[in-house]
Amino acid sequence: MPEDDPTLPSKRLGRIVSIAIIAAAVISALLLIAETNRYPRTDDAEVFANYIGIAPQVDGPITRLVVQDNAFIKQGELLFEIDPRPYEYALQKTTSDLNTLEGQIVDQRRTIASQVSAVGAARANTDSAAANVDRAASAVNEAKANVASAKAALDNANAELTYTTNNYHRIEPLLARQFVTVDQVDLAKTAVTSKQQAVSQQHAQLTLAEAQVQSAQAQYEQAKAVVEQSHAQLGQSQHSVLTIDPLTAQREGRASAIRTAQYNLDNCKIYSPFDARVTNLNISQGAYAHTGQQIFTLIDTRVWWVIANFRETQLHRIQPGMHADVYVLSRPGVRYDGIVDSVGFGVQPDSTLIGTFTSNGLPDVQRSLNWVHLATRFPVRIRIKAPESEAFRLSESAAVVIRGYDKAK
Repeated sequence: MPEDDPTLPSKRLGRIVSIAIIAAAVISALLLIAETNRYPRTDDAEVFANYIGIAPQVDGPITRLVVQDNAFIKQGELLFEIDPRPYEYALQKTTSDLNTLEGQIVDQRRTIASQVSAVGAARANTDSAAANVDRAASAVNEAKANVASAKAALDNANAELTYTTNNYHRIEPLLARQFVTVDQVDLAKTAVTSKQQAVSQQHAQLTLAEAQVQSAQAQYEQAKAVVEQSHAQLGQSQHSVLTIDPLTAQREGRASAIRTAQYNLDNCKIYSPFDARVTNLNISQGAYAHTGQQIFTLIDTRVWWVIANFRETQLHRIQPGMHADVYVLSRPGVRYDGIVDSVGFGVQPDSTLIGTFTSNGLPDVQRSLNWVHLATRFPVRIRIKAPESEAFRLSESAAVVIRGYDKAK
């Protein structure tokens, strides 16, 4: 090529520009790699919040449905109401059952008090019968003493009769000889007659005393029989005393039934447990609600997260507590500050490499290519530091840049 070629400067300039462009591209690529390594980033992220399914705890038709689908509600606001009448009736019945039981307890206490009084009376009768036995025993002993005394008196009377009779028989023959007078003989004869009457009288006294012994013995046996009868009546009255324990043992069961009925009645009105968004509402007022059957979903708007999937080669640069920049695809010009809450430690294994596991308790992070071995991605939970009123949507696409512990850019 001739040196005086007029196009030579232009060609040299083109080569210089091309080399500069390539060098700038290489430098930019190196700077981008360095920036990416220093501040890990990913656009494989979604906005996430806790959510619960609202299901009633009692059965019944829905009489009021206050909320609307996708509406925002405050904590404590009424969501819907189930017909409370059957549960009001159940509460009234259980309350009446408890009141009836309390009345039965009062009546039982009165009956028991009467029976206890009867036991006291029976015990008094037993004590009185025992005293009668003692008195009858004393009467028997006294009658036996009277018998002994009557026998002694009879023996004494017989001795005196024998003496007077012998004296009469001794002096009567002396009358013929006139050693004694007629008066003396008559006096001796009269003494014998008197002593015979005394002996007869003592016989009668002895017979009476023996009869008294038999009478006292009979009274004693009767008193003993009365004692046995009174003991039997006392034992019967003691065994007939009722106990209140079976009734009082039912109190807790009746009270528990009241608490259950009150609990069911309270659950006829369902309130929002937190500030939330209503979603997946597909029923109307009048529908029959079943216990445990989900009616709609509440999204907890108090705290929002971003679940960002980072490659395993980036995880060593991500620690809980680090700041992150969060960009939501619907508002790409708005940057939200976030805090790394946790870094995942497990995901579902790749079925194309090691087969399928039956367990589904791990996050399933899909890989974008199947013919190239890609690094496994692990979910990182990043809490968005934004006011609760910020209108995020569950599963919005997001991009995340980890900035480290120092938030300064």
